[in-house]
Amino acid sequence: MSNKSINSNKQFMVGNGILAFGVFFIVCLFLYLGFRFQRKDGGKQVFEGIYTICVAGSFSGDSLSVYVNDSLLLNKTMTEAEVKLQINRFAEENMLMVVDNRTEEITPFNLNPKGSLVEIQKKNGKVFVEETAR
Repeated sequence: MSNKSINSNKQFMVGNGILAFGVFFIVCLFLYLGFRFQRKDGGKQVFEGIYTICVAGSFSGDSLSVYVNDSLLLNKTMTEAEVKLQINRFAEENMLMVVDNRTEEITPFNLNPKGSLVEIQKKNGKVFVEETAR
């Protein structure tokens, strides 16, 4: 009778050893796959496309702010010279916002997801945005 008890304990220990090894193998496999497919660029997603934003000289004397999403690109009183800004696309969807600082009037514009040339002009007191795809 004691012989049967020893055999069942051996089977129990062998069964648990195989189970523990299987769990250990699966955990190691998931850790390997998780680290293998990690981004190499510091965890930041990189988007293709460049936006070139041209603010025309028609804003001469106006205080103007230009945003893409929540990032301030330009905040100054404009001169007669055209201002050109070039930025890399940094989000899935981007919105250009032109703010007249004197009146606090906002002109929003959805940007092309592949990058584009954007021209901002002022005609008869209104802000016009023209986009040309690349």
